[in-house]
Amino acid sequence: METSVATRKPNRCEADLLAVLVSEFKSEGVSGARVAKLPKPLVLADFGDAAFADIVRVITRGDFSGKKGESALLHPGPDFAAKRLLLIGMGDAGALDASGLRAAAGKAVRSTQDHKGKRVAILPPPVRRLRAEAVAQALAEGAVLGNYRFDRHQSKSGKALRETQLLFAGANDLRAARKGAATGVILAESQNLARDLSNEAPNLLPPVKLAEAAKRVARETGLQLRVLQPAELEKRGMGAMLAVAQGSANPARLIVLEHNAPRAGKTGGSRSRKSKSGARKTVCLIGKGVCFDSGGLSLKPAGSMVKMKHDMSGGAAVIGALRAIALLKLPQHVVGIVGAVENMPSGTAYRVDDVLKSASGKSIEVTNTDAEGRLVLADCLHYAQTEYQPAAIVDFATLTGACIIALGRWAAAAIGNNERLRTRMVRAGEATGERYWPLPLWDEHLEHMKSRIADIRQTGGRDAGTITAAAFLAHFVAEDQPWLHLDIAGMADTEQGTSTQPTGATGFGVRSVVALIREGGLKGL
Repeated sequence: METSVATRKPNRCEADLLAVLVSEFKSEGVSGARVAKLPKPLVLADFGDAAFADIVRVITRGDFSGKKGESALLHPGPDFAAKRLLLIGMGDAGALDASGLRAAAGKAVRSTQDHKGKRVAILPPPVRRLRAEAVAQALAEGAVLGNYRFDRHQSKSGKALRETQLLFAGANDLRAARKGAATGVILAESQNLARDLSNEAPNLLPPVKLAEAAKRVARETGLQLRVLQPAELEKRGMGAMLAVAQGSANPARLIVLEHNAPRAGKTGGSRSRKSKSGARKTVCLIGKGVCFDSGGLSLKPAGSMVKMKHDMSGGAAVIGALRAIALLKLPQHVVGIVGAVENMPSGTAYRVDDVLKSASGKSIEVTNTDAEGRLVLADCLHYAQTEYQPAAIVDFATLTGACIIALGRWAAAAIGNNERLRTRMVRAGEATGERYWPLPLWDEHLEHMKSRIADIRQTGGRDAGTITAAAFLAHFVAEDQPWLHLDIAGMADTEQGTSTQPTGATGFGVRSVVALIREGGLKGL
């Protein structure tokens, strides 16, 4: 979909639908003769006499007052360039934020689709708390996210729009708005890429195909790509990840995407990424890429196996984030690492009571083959630290059903060993509409994961399941290594669609982690 910014007057904007975003106002006393009670932008905007009269008529009937969630659809007539005029209530002007703008833009897109239109224009209200660049970014994100459909396997599709136009006034606003809109499109399209990967059927996206998808992203953006195959994984001693994969006919892949990789020779013989002052600058994003999770020999019930194609949503988010980081040309050195496997039952599958040797050298007692994601992440965490010595590691994983019990479908869990990193991630989530909630990680949790027959046991029982899963991972992170684990189990997919989110995969985590890096959230760790 093409997204543009213009200064065209509302009555001359050719579109299938013009959406006018209106903050809440008092409608009492408004009539055809008395319009002073209307918000000033609504009065000053050039709708033309006929269309403005229609707006006033709707308001005087009490059908619209700008309350959040309200909308009114008008058909202005032949003198109005747009075929339809949609008033969208934004609520209290003082509380209007980027999330509200995203939702409204998505609503405008959905309404256009419902009326079989292909072009939408959006006129935003004044936003006290945001500059034109931020307003345009939010609107562009909402429009692109709202336009998303995963219908590639359907014989009939075609609801997607061709064009979104954002209307701004003033040359200064126009320049800033175009910059913001371009950023918003990149972020939303990258999130849609993550949605596509997670929504894809598991027979069409085994680990090797996920690696091929990463290769396409690398070609598009200039990212460096490295794909490690089983022989290399075995050479590196990545026994935990390989154990998960050994029950499947589809072999494992370790996918590494790298942005702003230092030139060869700049770091001596080491792959350590350090500045001249010795401060570590690299950030590693790690994603769980279980392309399908049957539970292995600890087989899931049939109902619980549905939607297990989404168990690679963490990996999808990492690939989407690296795409956005590359296209936005962020100055940081960012590495995305995805452990791609399938967890299947067979005569070669790993078993409960097995003892595995991880890449770090630590042994793991297997207690449940359906707790496979943490095994994959354990080897990925070791790879990240030994290859890159990063300033920070952030991992994304649909790791525990316990997270859904704890936080529902309203937030992802944030657990780690660095309070600053966790706090900044939570703030980035608030700014982007991707909510994270902090959970503790105490010494008692770490002690609880010790095994009687190996170094560590794989699971810690029912109590605090989300935290003990993170405690398992913590055993593979150096004490001085800033690390944050994000359990996105409740946020990776949804059955309740919104204006910017259809049912299915969400692409959760892409925009928030890019915001964390883009806004300098790694400084001073």
